[in-house]
Amino acid sequence: MSIDESTAARVAKLARIKVEPEALPALAQEFNTILGFIEQLNEVDVEGVEPMTSVTPQKLRWRADVVNDGDQQTKVLANAPDAREGFFAVPKVVE
Repeated sequence: MSIDESTAARVAKLARIKVEPEALPALAQEFNTILGFIEQLNEVDVEGVEPMTSVTPQKLRWRADVVNDGDQQTKVLANAPDAREGFFAVPKVVE
């Protein structure tokens, strides 16, 4: 698969990235390089390889599922520019 300049421009537009027209050939080449790496990965034989979630086998630790309020209201509101009665105070935006 090969990416041309028009496809690179479309991808940039879909990603909401502004790309100047003179930069499109380089972007298309970068996309083609990335696709080349992906094609190399597709050639690797992974038959019989166990999927893994980490490089070291480990079990996740469980914690008790307890509902609490976090008890950090003062810490959270300490950085607020305006806090009143234990809540964030924001300017009124709707009349």
